[in-house]
Amino acid sequence: MTVLGIDDTDSRTAGMCSTYLAALAAEALEATGAAVRRRLLVRLNPAVEHKTRGNAALALHTNADPEEALAVASDLVEAYAAGDDPRTSPGLVVADCAPEEVPDGVAAFAREAVREFHDLGDAVALADEAGFDHRGWGGSEGDPLSATSSGGEDGAVAGRGRIGALAAVGAWRAFDDWTFERITYREFDRCGTPREVAEASVFEAAAEAYPQAWDTVDRGEGEAVCVPSAPGPILHGVRGDDREAVRAVAAGIESEPAERAALFVTNQGTDAHLREGDLGDLQDGRAYRVDATVTAAPETRRGGHVFFGVADPNDATERASPVVDCVAFEPTKRFRDRVRALRVDDRLTVCGEVADGTLKLEKFAVRELVETERVVPACPDCERSMESAGAGQGYRCRDCGTSEPERVEAPLDRDLDPGWYEVPPCARRHISKPLVRGGFDAPTHPER
Repeated sequence: MTVLGIDDTDSRTAGMCSTYLAALAAEALEATGAAVRRRLLVRLNPAVEHKTRGNAALALHTNADPEEALAVASDLVEAYAAGDDPRTSPGLVVADCAPEEVPDGVAAFAREAVREFHDLGDAVALADEAGFDHRGWGGSEGDPLSATSSGGEDGAVAGRGRIGALAAVGAWRAFDDWTFERITYREFDRCGTPREVAEASVFEAAAEAYPQAWDTVDRGEGEAVCVPSAPGPILHGVRGDDREAVRAVAAGIESEPAERAALFVTNQGTDAHLREGDLGDLQDGRAYRVDATVTAAPETRRGGHVFFGVADPNDATERASPVVDCVAFEPTKRFRDRVRALRVDDRLTVCGEVADGTLKLEKFAVRELVETERVVPACPDCERSMESAGAGQGYRCRDCGTSEPERVEAPLDRDLDPGWYEVPPCARRHISKPLVRGGFDAPTHPER
């Protein structure tokens, strides 16, 4: 067996798509008589600086000769990679082993690539140690792409995509939770033009396959989530837990002519990026699942973003422990109403990436709600609110003469129930796990 890893052939501004190049490479290998057993789409750490929107790396599991696989993919990189973007730095890695037999170090590298940051020099050294062939390209304005082969002094200069390519090579051994995406591609010369997709057909096909296929549409926002807006070759991408369901949804979408389609096995929708942590130990550029107590009430700030403060629930002096801000950004839409319903002293589990010391919410679980509040007592005779009798003197009803020494407990009507809440499909990160997939430790309130 051979594993071919591919990464960083696209551009944030110029389009293209590494999944498209992987689909072309698979077809080219099959044209030589080789079999492609699996197309793997691996989402890496979404906080990496040098990335396009989804930070995807690709791997093909094939019986092709490793040298031929490298040659075929290299020709395609040079023909299709977005070389006019100086940030594009493609990389290929070829392993001459079965995907479940990659070395321990490569599997560990893949696990860390979803949660940590890797250096290109380390990736090149590990690939060389494993005996994997690799090739990288780097460019600048006026000199789009130049190739760098395995080894040598330039091995860690060009081809930053070799980081993701090596991670994709090790991913099958590194992870055990996989989903599917059926990607349909446009005719390539249409890239950059508006997509012609009948949205009504998307909503109809999505309804028939839910929940086996998820995040196809956002019914609350009336948006066909599976149809991207970026200037690349993807016409639509349908995700789910069942390969036949995603195929059926894709087949039911009425659109402009499609050039080709490919089914990918992927770590999308798995929460593989989340790590367990404590509020006092959070680091920027990592994503966490942490327990917390609300210590500052939700506040809507400029731009419609909603912030609230949390502290460690295990600290007996809660407000004396380090306080972290959590935020639900404006693009999370109706999710912000869930956040606004929180109150000080609610117990939560919060999930999301940390940036500049702030946790960007992807989902949260209500563990324990505050059910009462201290209020001014009502007069038992006339039922009107009492007034303050003076500093430290409690409350009294001036009309009836009744009194109470202090505020009293009253039940709260809460708009939340215990359990998990999530951002809507229109705001979901590729790697974040939708609640409809199940496996959570409390009741769920899925968005669709």
